[in-house]
Amino acid sequence: MQGKLFDDNRQLVLPRELMDYTPDFLERPEADTLLAFLLHNVPWQQTKVKMYDKEVPTPRLTAWYGDRPLRADDRREPIPWLPELQVIRQRVEAFTGMAFQGVLLNLYRDGNDSVAWHADKDTVPGRKTEIASLSLGAERNFDFRRKDDHASRYSIKLQHGSLLLMKGDLQLYWEHRIAKSNAIIGPRINLTFRKVIL
Repeated sequence: MQGKLFDDNRQLVLPRELMDYTPDFLERPEADTLLAFLLHNVPWQQTKVKMYDKEVPTPRLTAWYGDRPLRADDRREPIPWLPELQVIRQRVEAFTGMAFQGVLLNLYRDGNDSVAWHADKDTVPGRKTEIASLSLGAERNFDFRRKDDHASRYSIKLQHGSLLLMKGDLQLYWEHRIAKSNAIIGPRINLTFRKVIL
């Protein structure tokens, strides 16, 4: 049974210590301009993951911009910050009161692109790691479920220009995903600003 993330008064059902959602972090014209810029100026890559002793391509494109590698075992060199990303980084940091060392960009080209259930691996167990997620483009459902109780599930439709802040113990006790969709959906870019702990 999937629950609503908001009640009838549009208040978050999940505890505020786990997440904050700002639907209009960027005005539509600015979000449109940033989406078009990133689509055409980011060196998108399709990485591979190991599944059942086989390497398979991830069903989305990514790019990592940052001050250091995403993880200690990551062989990808971080791409130097684009000025446009630095500006957004500063605005996200000013809005959240947090500092971020990098941003992982995900490009979901259409409804066939997705990310499976996971908790972010750059979180160190026992520490609280915040991730600020800025959505651009097509709206996609962002699903959450508890690791120890998959019946506890919630979903939120992430709007164009919205900011979702995941914080507290969310990565320790919850998983999230972007599921595939049969609907005809345009591209979506997700900028996940991260605190990198090495």
